[in-house]
Amino acid sequence: MENKYITTLNAPAAIGPYSQAVLARGVLYVSGQIPLDPASGKLIEGIEKATHQVMQNLQAILKEAGMDFKNVVKSTIFLTNMDDFVQMNEVYASYLDPMNLPARETVQVSSLPKNVEVEISMIAYEN
Repeated sequence: MENKYITTLNAPAAIGPYSQAVLARGVLYVSGQIPLDPASGKLIEGIEKATHQVMQNLQAILKEAGMDFKNVVKSTIFLTNMDDFVQMNEVYASYLDPMNLPARETVQVSSLPKNVEVEISMIAYEN
């Protein structure tokens, strides 16, 4: 079974040698998304607005693969400041079904690409 490489113009293009997402044996591996507006190319700042943009980017990639947030089984969240956790968490949760929450970890890192505040990657499974 061949891998399927997922690409959409509704999410930022990869800024390095990677795919937006790869579907392999029914599992979708979505690369980390940063708060880059795909329409304008501008970085979105402020943890709440940035998290909304990241989630919208992830949603666009999931949609291109024929999935949505209900298919997500695992998220990894990177923050440059753990003091942003509560605000990020509120925005993140607003996109998810509270009865269908993925496994997750959130880690603080010293830096992220383009010096953004938040990056989120996901793993989703075809139903």
